[in-house]
Amino acid sequence: MDNFDKLFEENCFLPCIGEAEPKQQEVYTRQHKSLDTLLAELEVIKNNIEEIKAKEWHLSKLMQFHKQGIAPN
Repeated sequence: MDNFDKLFEENCFLPCIGEAEPKQQEVYTRQHKSLDTLLAELEVIKNNIEEIKAKEWHLSKLMQFHKQGIAPN
């Protein structure tokens, strides 16, 4: 361990202790979407929500049938 401390003090490092290459940061560019694009995306989100609600309703009906013992075995 003393040997490593001495190497460190003398700024001598093992070959396996190299500095990582600096990462190049990507420049963030702000994207402006048109109103039509935003409205179209909103419509897709609304449709997804409606589909999820329909699935939720269907699952709740299946659970009711299961609890009542009507579901097939």
